[in-house]
Amino acid sequence: MPKIPLIEDLTTEPVPPGSTILVEFVGASQWFNASLTITAGWIGSGGKVSYSVFTKPPDTLRSQLQAIGLHTGDLESEDKLRIWDFYSATLGQKSKEKYARDSLKIADLSIQFARVTMRESQQPEWLRVVDNEPSTLVRFNDERAVIEFLLTRHFPSHGLRRTTAIFGLLKGVHSASMYEQLEAASEGIIDFKLDQTTDPAQDLFRIRSLRNVGFDGRWHKLTAAKNFMIVLSPDEGKTTIQRDANMDGQV
Repeated sequence: MPKIPLIEDLTTEPVPPGSTILVEFVGASQWFNASLTITAGWIGSGGKVSYSVFTKPPDTLRSQLQAIGLHTGDLESEDKLRIWDFYSATLGQKSKEKYARDSLKIADLSIQFARVTMRESQQPEWLRVVDNEPSTLVRFNDERAVIEFLLTRHFPSHGLRRTTAIFGLLKGVHSASMYEQLEAASEGIIDFKLDQTTDPAQDLFRIRSLRNVGFDGRWHKLTAAKNFMIVLSPDEGKTTIQRDANMDGQV
């Protein structure tokens, strides 16, 4: 199976196909650049990626992936990379992309999922990367409707198709109930933050929990390269592996 960079650098074994991994991030963190690193690494190890953009135009994503070294035109024509455009809908514009949703209303999205996505065959070679869907959908829908859609449509579809999904969720802007319900429905929880108590500030990343997969739950420093790639900084001391997904991940 292809490898998930950063995440599987800290696990004792691969994340099982069909898992939903929730990424909770602060706005100033390196989550968006890390998502590019994850995309490039998965494709580079033989997988395929479906990347859903809610926060920027598809062409911006293409230019960033090209800076990393991916030939997006070739990858898209070979169906190894699909860029889903949800961003245009946030502006009230009709997308020109092959893969797009023109409405962000939960009623419309639920119908589309029931008709197409929930009936697709298993696709373990695909990785689904979503930059910031829940927080974007809440701008256009009631929060409870968004939670219901994610729990009854989106999250279950990953298990049915055995497609691993990595979902970005902005911290500190939703109800505690929303975070709790999405965390409970996820097989893993990842945190990205910026520690501003140091000079210079430090970009940090950790695996808070993973079900049935051993992992190092410490906070790790991240280093950003000029081409948007994100790597783990060298660790100090002995790596500790945790197997209890109910622990908070700190060691």
